[in-house]
Amino acid sequence: MGTDTRAALASDDGVRTVYAAHGSELYRFALRSLGDAGLAEEAVQETFLRAWQAAERFDETLGSLRTWLFAIVRNVVIDLSRARAVRPELASIVSQTNTTDAPGADDIDRILVAWQVEEALRMIGEEHRVAIVEVHYKGRSYGDVAVDLGVPVGTVKSRVFYALKAMRLALEELGWSGDD
Repeated sequence: MGTDTRAALASDDGVRTVYAAHGSELYRFALRSLGDAGLAEEAVQETFLRAWQAAERFDETLGSLRTWLFAIVRNVVIDLSRARAVRPELASIVSQTNTTDAPGADDIDRILVAWQVEEALRMIGEEHRVAIVEVHYKGRSYGDVAVDLGVPVGTVKSRVFYALKAMRLALEELGWSGDD
């Protein structure tokens, strides 16, 4: 898909197709990172502009198109956050309407990780998602979860085990690396 992706990003119809596939996810990430719908829209537009301009540099052996687009949008969000921080009058207006200041690079990384985990949870099966959320995120015991679900404890343990494996694969697909 490398040359096909490059060609798609070079044509209007191709960009529309890529936007239809990834635009809403990029927007949600930008909105969550920036806390401003207008800036989030600007971030997505800038992301696709940069992707179009750098289409020949896309290399699918380094990662998926989705991962590449998220790397671009992360950089755009950082750029917009920095630009907002150096415009004090705009930053003061934004801080009056929002309770949080512009996020820094660490905040954006934390938001990206949270988004990746949330998206990975959506990608795994319902039974596995319920098991992992109840045991790992809510901190409930296997026994309590088994009683609530009406299944043996071993079934809950198995679901959690396979959920963790599925999460690992989903996170890798979303650009997660073991170094994070």
